[in-house]
Amino acid sequence: MKGLELDKNYKKGMKGNKVKHIQEWLCLHGHNLVIDGDFGPATDRAVRDFQSKKQLKDNGIVDKKTFQTMVKPMTDSLDPLTGVGKSLGKMVVSYAQKHLKWHPREVGGQNKGPWVRLYMKGEEGPTWPWCAGFSCFILGQACNSTNSTQPVKTTFSCDHLALDAKGRGLFLKESQITDKSQITPGSFFLVRKTSTDWTHTGIVLKTEEDCFYTIEGNTNDEGSREGYEVCKRIRGYKNKDFILI
Repeated sequence: MKGLELDKNYKKGMKGNKVKHIQEWLCLHGHNLVIDGDFGPATDRAVRDFQSKKQLKDNGIVDKKTFQTMVKPMTDSLDPLTGVGKSLGKMVVSYAQKHLKWHPREVGGQNKGPWVRLYMKGEEGPTWPWCAGFSCFILGQACNSTNSTQPVKTTFSCDHLALDAKGRGLFLKESQITDKSQITPGSFFLVRKTSTDWTHTGIVLKTEEDCFYTIEGNTNDEGSREGYEVCKRIRGYKNKDFILI
């Protein structure tokens, strides 16, 4: 996958987009520095610290082995799971948990960084909220593992998700919920602003009578659509609709 490959070794004095990507991954590993595409003394020090922490040769050179160690969280998240005998919904949950383990988050600005680009097919920036992109990416992985047709189209829009689900008979309004068991694990929730406007989405892990557990992207402690990470949350049912998977 583009972005997970190294075209050559990188070291102090070099510049460019690949240096910027290296700096992003260093920040994601806790070696925080300015992401400017300039492999200067700070980047050199951060690389050496990363290499030392990972028990690699701490020479400040980002070679194939060092870079593969940097991007391991993403390559691990992309490794397929065995879907034999599992329902699509259960596979959605399994993949969501796999991504959650590596704590995907933004880096370098609003809606930016390698995780955002993964979920958004290369797009990033303030105009690209990525909650729907995350949920649809996880669903796509689950469909591939179970050889299933994707029940809703991949989209970056919560509104488009809702409309597509309505057309396929998979949309469950809050007012239509008679039994919480209707909402199966792996389903999507939608935060409803109006009857035609949804502002955030994520994946349902399990339901209880008064609340449900989720894994969702582009959220934070406020639970908004403009957060910065993938995290696990507990939500109430008020102003929530669902897409049944």
